[in-house]
Amino acid sequence: MNRILRWRWTFFLTGLMICALGISMTIKGQRFGIGPWDVFHVGLYKNFGLTIGTWSIIAGLLIVLCTALVLKEWPKLGTWLNMVLLGFFIDIFNWLIPNVESFSAQLIIFIVGIIILSFGIGVYVSPNMGAGPRDSLMLIFVEKFGISIKTVRTTIEVVVAILGWLLGGPVGIGTVFIALFIGQFVHYSLPLSRKLLLKVIGEEDDSILYNFIPAKSPKLISEEANTK
Repeated sequence: MNRILRWRWTFFLTGLMICALGISMTIKGQRFGIGPWDVFHVGLYKNFGLTIGTWSIIAGLLIVLCTALVLKEWPKLGTWLNMVLLGFFIDIFNWLIPNVESFSAQLIIFIVGIIILSFGIGVYVSPNMGAGPRDSLMLIFVEKFGISIKTVRTTIEVVVAILGWLLGGPVGIGTVFIALFIGQFVHYSLPLSRKLLLKVIGEEDDSILYNFIPAKSPKLISEEANTK
């Protein structure tokens, strides 16, 4: 495998692991609410069993199949890995991280979780190895109906948060905070992650990150990351 491609995959997989750690930490601090999709996954877990990570994988699989039908093409490898590994890592970290009960402990783990999640998104998006299932769904609406990324993403997250809340998932001020501000944090973490990746690779031109694997344009990647 090409050395550059190896480093891109390394960043992609490491970023997914960091994302899962951040998500699991926010779940441990769920007194303040959790991210919209995680509200949905936790609600499914409370009603139907299995694990939170498993529901993340199942929801992702259904989205992948729907988007494949609409686009009439199978997603790239990165999308499948995103779907499976994120749920897998979430379950591992949910098992490893102890539950915390006090208000201060939950507040700390929630805030640190958001920071880690934001960093993880920047790391996994930076090598441009493929959109996650939920991002692919968002892009379908953007491309088919010409609606802005921010509007589509906000609408989808409001809908899944409501569904998750109806299922008993934890909605709170933290849910609103994540939905509104996580993209602003990624706005800073993504360029830093991309700069670090280029330094490790030994390149200065970031066009190298859009080779080898068919990808969206740098502009669309940047806009997408700003709405995460």
